[in-house]
Amino acid sequence: MSEENTKISESAGKLLGWIGIIAGVIGLFWQHIWMGVISIVLGIIGCFSPKRNLNIVAIVIGVVALIIGIVK
Repeated sequence: MSEENTKISESAGKLLGWIGIIAGVIGLFWQHIWMGVISIVLGIIGCFSPKRNLNIVAIVIGVVALIIGIVK
């Protein structure tokens, strides 16, 4: 996917992805539901950037944290 077809710049997508991953990892241990939701939302927003794979990782970690919060 090229920069011209996306709505968010590459650096903003990278930042959203890393913040989403950090929120998801924190969500695995503390405030599962809230941090999981934050990670998912940041990952979805970041998917509109060239750094799509990084943001998909944030979404997956957020979903895992959310599931842990629901089950626990």
